[in-house]
Amino acid sequence: MSTASPGPAGPAGPAASARRAARRGAELLTRPLAHGLDYAWVAATAARSAGGLLRRDRWRPGTSAGTDTAAAPVLLLPGVYESWHMLARVGRAIVDAGHPVGVVPDLGLNGRPVADGARRTADHLARLGLRGVVLVAHSKGGLVGKATMLGPEGHRVAGLVAVATPWRGSVWARAFPPRSAVGALSPRGPDLVRLAGRTDVDSRIVSLAPAWDPHIPGGSFLPGARNVRLRERGHFRPLGSPAVHALVVAHVRLLAADAQGGQDR
Repeated sequence: MSTASPGPAGPAGPAASARRAARRGAELLTRPLAHGLDYAWVAATAARSAGGLLRRDRWRPGTSAGTDTAAAPVLLLPGVYESWHMLARVGRAIVDAGHPVGVVPDLGLNGRPVADGARRTADHLARLGLRGVVLVAHSKGGLVGKATMLGPEGHRVAGLVAVATPWRGSVWARAFPPRSAVGALSPRGPDLVRLAGRTDVDSRIVSLAPAWDPHIPGGSFLPGARNVRLRERGHFRPLGSPAVHALVVAHVRLLAADAQGGQDR
């Protein structure tokens, strides 16, 4: 299961410090395994995609047990160099909960600048006349989602649920050319700096942060957002966790209900 964070501080004293040190040591020893499992999950997902096993034409909205707000439309935004297939299991869970779920074909593998991805997402929303949409994103997709909310079509978006998004960038991105899709995600990248300076939509963002993310050493905490720390580790593998799926669905409903409540007032 996944939990919200941060929690209360533990007891002070030598014994407590020793226990914390032991836990940190155990965590460091298991990280290589977690890293390997993360990429094994990506490889398996890519194989299923190539084999045609992940198909959106098989998605059929189920019977929702919630209110009308539970039927809010959802748009999936993948991370850098990812197709929507990376979010297929998440999308399936959302469909099973009764929501219509779509993707942005023009986003492709999300290798363009964040502003360009946001423009394509906004054009898609306007073209379909969608309103009250909840964006569900992975990694860079969360940055595209926030930029969309800040743009001219932002009124169409009820909120954003983002998994493993580098809100403050990633130090590893510095190893890539600054103008490349990955290099632009460095902490000093212009897109990230601009988004960090705009906080007016952060209260409508839910950031789900893996317990350990090898791609984002600084974590996925976004001040002003609803931050949830997951028990799952890895940058990609949490997308396959039923516990994470349940959290995404729950927060999609909360964001839709909050937006509906705001319109009713």
